[in-house]
Amino acid sequence: MTTINNEIHTKGNTLMKNYDCEVVIKPSHTGKIRLFVKEGKPFEACVENVISTEHYVTLGSREHRTLLGGYKYKAGLCEHFMAACSILRIDSLDVYLSQEEFPIFDGSAKEWIRLFNEAGVKADKKPDKYTVSEPVYYLNGKTSMVILPDDDLNITYSVNYDHKDLHNQWVSFDKKNIEEIIEARTFGFYKDLKKYQMLGFAQGVTIDNTLGLTDEGYTVDLRSDKEPIKHKILDLFGDIYQTGVSVLDMKCQILVKEAGHAVHIKTAKVLKDKLVKTK
Repeated sequence: MTTINNEIHTKGNTLMKNYDCEVVIKPSHTGKIRLFVKEGKPFEACVENVISTEHYVTLGSREHRTLLGGYKYKAGLCEHFMAACSILRIDSLDVYLSQEEFPIFDGSAKEWIRLFNEAGVKADKKPDKYTVSEPVYYLNGKTSMVILPDDDLNITYSVNYDHKDLHNQWVSFDKKNIEEIIEARTFGFYKDLKKYQMLGFAQGVTIDNTLGLTDEGYTVDLRSDKEPIKHKILDLFGDIYQTGVSVLDMKCQILVKEAGHAVHIKTAKVLKDKLVKTK
């Protein structure tokens, strides 16, 4: 079990609704990451509680459904927070949110990692290592995700966007460059921004929290080569951690092609029952 030494108090704007969200994170010894939204009942951050993967990942309390089938307590855009927990192997926290969406900060996991490290991370033992008992895969047309047993962790993520730098491109994960994954920002096509805002999304998008893709390149300088693909790997870290196991503790070959949150979570639901401890 791994938690933090001291409470964290922070706040920031949310990406989708542009709310000002206050966050309090407390050490816990439950062995769970529990979310308390607007002083509501707690629910666990786990793959069973993922209620939506449309544009981003939303967690919700299935125990407290509304009469119309909605969710009384939910928290959206949790993937960067969960990625930071995965990277630091934090698995026991009580997280209090004043809004139904996590702050976006700079669009990466960098600020969450900083806050956790500043609070101090305390582990009661070294993390276990896992592999898969059999291949786990999702295949649907051009989209695929395959997880195979291996001697170490190997990740290759491929994308194919209508952009001069992201057409049939891929990135392989390197543990030595984990910082490039941590600081990789969320992204989107600048030409689509107004459309999404008219639909009620992306209300909090700014040049400081989102990497805009343009016909000429990007709205701001990249932090590293192929940063958007590295952000896809960051999302993968957060989504797979809904199984309770960090990608960094998996001895697996992970191959992903033209996927996103929906595919990550569908695969994670199968993966959870196929994970076995190894040396």
